Amino acid sequence: MPTYILLSTLTPEGSQTLHNNPERIEEVNSEIAEFGCTVLGQYATLGSYDFVTIVEAPDNETIAHLSIDLSSRGTVRITTLPAIPTSLLRDRMAGPKQIGRT
Repeated sequence: MPTYILLSTLTPEGSQTLHNNPERIEEVNSEIAEFGCTVLGQYATLGSYDFVTIVEAPDNETIAHLSIDLSSRGTVRITTLPAIPTSLLRDRMAGPKQIGRT
């Protein structure tokens, strides 16, 4: 399955929810699993984003739907990025279709 990176920023309501119920993180991860996706890793971060979550999803449409559903609660803003394994990128770049290589 494709891998995606979800960069999450809590809203004030989300911060309050998490402060009052730290187990909410695991509850959301269970909801992600029920959506047909797998959380591969999750990190609390400092800076522009509060959490980085690495997720496997069946396809772009599923992860877009998941991100919209989670964001619709008003407790988090999510930036979703597709993650390409560097081995696949390297193989593609070594292929016959090249524009800039002489």
